[in-house]
Amino acid sequence: MNEQLTFFADNPEYDSFVEKFEPKKTTDDCYTPEIVYDAVAKWVEKTYGIDRGRFVRPFYPGGDFETYEYPEGCVVVDNPPFSILSHIKKWYKQHGVKFFLFAPTLTLFSGEDCTFLPIGVTITYENGANVSTSFVTNLEEWQVRTAPDLYRAVDVANNLNKREGKKELPKYEYPDEVITATMVAKWSKYGVDFRVKPEDCMKIAALDAQRPHGKKFSGMGSFCQNAPPQNEPPQNEPPQNEPPQNEPRLSTTEPRGCKYGS
Repeated sequence: MNEQLTFFADNPEYDSFVEKFEPKKTTDDCYTPEIVYDAVAKWVEKTYGIDRGRFVRPFYPGGDFETYEYPEGCVVVDNPPFSILSHIKKWYKQHGVKFFLFAPTLTLFSGEDCTFLPIGVTITYENGANVSTSFVTNLEEWQVRTAPDLYRAVDVANNLNKREGKKELPKYEYPDEVITATMVAKWSKYGVDFRVKPEDCMKIAALDAQRPHGKKFSGMGSFCQNAPPQNEPPQNEPPQNEPPQNEPRLSTTEPRGCKYGS
C-alpha cells in the first residue's frame, strides 16, 4: 500500500491526469483585490453622494444574489460573475435594486441596457487573471460615458496591488571572470561571438562572497579567463538604467583571469 502511495506521489503522469479533473479558473473566479475595490467604492461614494455604509456585496463564494436580503436604500457595489452579468442586471432592474458593477470591457455593451462606463483598466485579480475591466450602473441616466478620474483611481490601485504582490528579486553583477548561462544567452541575442575551451574554465556553485549569505548561482557558474567584461554591456545591447543591488567580488583565494585544469 505504501509503495502505491509513493508511486502516485512521485508520478508526473499521474499528477497530469488528476489535473484534468480539477476545476478551471474562469472570469467568475476573479475576486477583487481590496485596494482596487476601495478605489472604486470611494469613487462611487464621491460621484453619486452615497454613503458607503449603504453599499452591499452579495457576490461571494457560495452566495446567491437572488436570495440575498437587500436593505432598503442599499446600493450593490461589487464584482459579479461575468458569465451571468446580463441576468444580474435584468434581475436588479426588475426588483428596483441600485447597482454599480464591475464588467468585462470586451462584452460591455451586451445584455440589459443601463449606463456603461468603458474605462478598460486591465485589473490583476486575486486568482492572477488579467481582465480588461469597465463598469455598468443604473445610478444615472446616460447610456455611455467616460470616467477619466475613475480610470486613474483604478489604474493606480491596480499598479499598487501588483507591486505589493511582486517579489523583488536582487540583481547581481559578477566579476569579469565569471559567466552564467543567462549571461551567455544574452550575448547570443545581441550578436556577441564568445567561445571557451574546457581547459580554460571550471564550474563553480558560488563565490566566496556569496556563501556567508547563503547565496549561490542559479544552476551553475563558470570561471573563465577570456569572458567579455561585465561592466560594459555586450555589443548592440541597450544600456541598463538600474544599477545592480549586489556586486559579489572575487576573494583573495579565487584566481583571476588564469587557466584552469591540468
